[in-house]
Amino acid sequence: MLRSFFIYLSKASWLQRLVIGWKFAWRAASRFIAGNTIGDAINTVREINVKGSNATLDHLGESTSTRAEAIKAADDIIELLDQINASDVRANVSVKLTQIGLALDESLCAQNLVRILTRAREYKNFVRIDMEDTPYTDQTLRMYREIRDKGFQNTGVVVQSYLYRTEKDTRQLLEAGACFRLVKGAYKEPPELAFPKKADVDANFDLLTQIMIDAAKAAGSPTLSADGHIPPIPAIGSHDPKRLDFARTYAEKVGLPKRAIEFQMLFGIRRDLQEYYVKEDYPVRIYVPYGTHWYPYFMRRLAERPANVWFFISNFFRR
Repeated sequence: MLRSFFIYLSKASWLQRLVIGWKFAWRAASRFIAGNTIGDAINTVREINVKGSNATLDHLGESTSTRAEAIKAADDIIELLDQINASDVRANVSVKLTQIGLALDESLCAQNLVRILTRAREYKNFVRIDMEDTPYTDQTLRMYREIRDKGFQNTGVVVQSYLYRTEKDTRQLLEAGACFRLVKGAYKEPPELAFPKKADVDANFDLLTQIMIDAAKAAGSPTLSADGHIPPIPAIGSHDPKRLDFARTYAEKVGLPKRAIEFQMLFGIRRDLQEYYVKEDYPVRIYVPYGTHWYPYFMRRLAERPANVWFFISNFFRR
């Protein structure tokens, strides 16, 4: 119930207008968000790189409401790629398609995505297309396939283990040479589309992990690029020690090299696990969000962990 409530609040524009004005709310959110500017984000990535991890930078924003906003969002992501290249940090970027116009005009979104991927290709960098909630699943996967058919191989996609459809999607995408970030899923979905029980979500996560590792092995075990930009086929996005341990154990069992699998975690969450896998010599990538549109992302983080909710509420009464 608590998770569903905070996911609902993540889309409540009336509350967003209220919360972003609270200084204590930003103090709480800054645990998970690198800052407001590209400079903040790059400085955070430098610190992450020093500790042995790579990064994916996410300029926060979703569901833009005008063409001008969508074009500006794409421009901002292109500027981010410029700054990554200029600063020589070990990072790539992620993009939400609704941020660059998917909900407004699919052709506008496609044009913006081509611009972003063209710049990334100039720098030999990589763009991960994030997965949003189910109204956009088919559009996202279709656009991913179409952009690869246009010759842009420097992109990957995200799949969510809480959806019934994801096993079929994953097998089809692997046939097309896709690389993945596998996550459980952070949106509220109806029971006819998503597993309602955590145990089933976890079991599907492990199944998808196995499918991806097998595919990576069959493809010759492509490894993380030397500059940290291009990830291997399977990127396991989780903070659940059991899911991570299953992936590590299965990869070892089938003989997948360590550099051919990547463990991905969110900035500010489970630093102990991040450090552990770095010490074990596995590629670790930290998902680093930044920007002023932090409210929806923050609410989804509150939905995931009750301790985060308590921290937020206790600060509310001290403000």
